[in-house]
Amino acid sequence: MRRDLLEAILAATFRIECKLDQIGKEGQVADQDITALAAEVSNNTSVFNSALAVIQGIAAQIASAVANASSLSTSDRASLEASIATLQANDTTLANAIVANTPAAPAAPAAAAAAS
Repeated sequence: MRRDLLEAILAATFRIECKLDQIGKEGQVADQDITALAAEVSNNTSVFNSALAVIQGIAAQIASAVANASSLSTSDRASLEASIATLQANDTTLANAIVANTPAAPAAPAAAAAAS
């Protein structure tokens, strides 16, 4: 009887060790996925900020040129001002597209929400 009990404990211990190994491997994969996701978010943020800076910078440079130009014809001034307006609309469109295509944060599980 004592031997049967020891064998049962040994078998249970082995199963626990196997589960712990599996959990550890799954945790490593999750860590790698989280690291990759963080890198992608960082890259996307950099690209977005760069694109926005370029669009805003071009608009500012054109606006400065228009403000400092004394020999622009009325049609040239209107054309440049329209370009400025288009660039400003583009940065707004880009920002809105980012917001519209960013998934909402997942809802908190019911148990976590009740605990808060």
